[in-house]
Amino acid sequence: MTAATSKTAPPAPPAAAERQRRWEALQRVNKSTLLMLVVTLVVIIGFSIGTPTFLTGTNLRNVAVQVAPAAIVAVAMTFVITAGMIDLSVGSTLALVSVVGATLLRTGMQSMLVVVICLAVGAACGAVNGWFSSYQGIPSFIVTLATMSIVRGIALLMTKGYSIAIGSGLVFAQIGQGRLLGIGYPAWLALVAVVVGIVALQRMRFGQYVTGIGSNEESVRRAGVDTRFVKMMALVLTGTAAGAAGVITAARLGSGDANSGVDFAMTVITAVVIGGTNLLGGKGSVIGTAIGAVLTGVITNGLTLLGLSPYLVPIVTGSLLIIVIWINLRGGSMTELLRRRVTQ
Repeated sequence: MTAATSKTAPPAPPAAAERQRRWEALQRVNKSTLLMLVVTLVVIIGFSIGTPTFLTGTNLRNVAVQVAPAAIVAVAMTFVITAGMIDLSVGSTLALVSVVGATLLRTGMQSMLVVVICLAVGAACGAVNGWFSSYQGIPSFIVTLATMSIVRGIALLMTKGYSIAIGSGLVFAQIGQGRLLGIGYPAWLALVAVVVGIVALQRMRFGQYVTGIGSNEESVRRAGVDTRFVKMMALVLTGTAAGAAGVITAARLGSGDANSGVDFAMTVITAVVIGGTNLLGGKGSVIGTAIGAVLTGVITNGLTLLGLSPYLVPIVTGSLLIIVIWINLRGGSMTELLRRRVTQ
């Protein structure tokens, strides 16, 4: 009679096990997001050394408010790009919504009702993009490029090129100018958008469907998901977010202007891409997008405080962003080097 013996692998040395545990925890963090966080901190330190006014409370609060509209739309754009699409019309939607809001306020309409209508206008613009792109098979790039021109044209037609003033005493104006705990309402709204975006992308079925569509749409469709509807709703989301950004912009500036948001789409897409979202779809990070939005805002604000010529700011900003995106793309080899250092 023989007794059965069980063989167990010898336990790993405590130090090696701890290093492995730390590395596994690090891998759970999006590599591109981690790199962009480091880059953002480096840029902040650089501007803090370059100008003493950068790290003041007043300036940081201003940066938070200035970044808010782009951050809100960038969160929604993360879903669109993760699904393998793009929306170039968000800047025009922002302009149209700001004009619609200012026009309705001039008629004496109640502020909160105006906000609801503005959000509905933004959602309608997104629905048009979604219907043509998802149900008619026209690439989202082409659709939104066309609606970008159409929507801004409507805004210009409504205003004849003039801005429409908004009274500072209205509740509508307080959305962009009011404060809570010393921080502007737009910054709080952006924070809420980021938190909701994180939960939706990582924990909800909609986010899972969006990621799956970007990776392999046919597989998701065969699983019984209406992929066309999901893609359409992603574009409706960006339209609604652009509507919210239009409300914030008009309220903050105190006017509705058809010429606002000209470079807005590029700022939003840049924030999403440098945050680690794959332009080809299938991979997205709302946290990375938030960091990307902060980075773009910090760069613009810091260069302005340094007294750089306004004609040179876009040149330097674009150059810095190219470097940042290059670092993002080199993330794989950098993190591999980091892995070796940690596990040695």
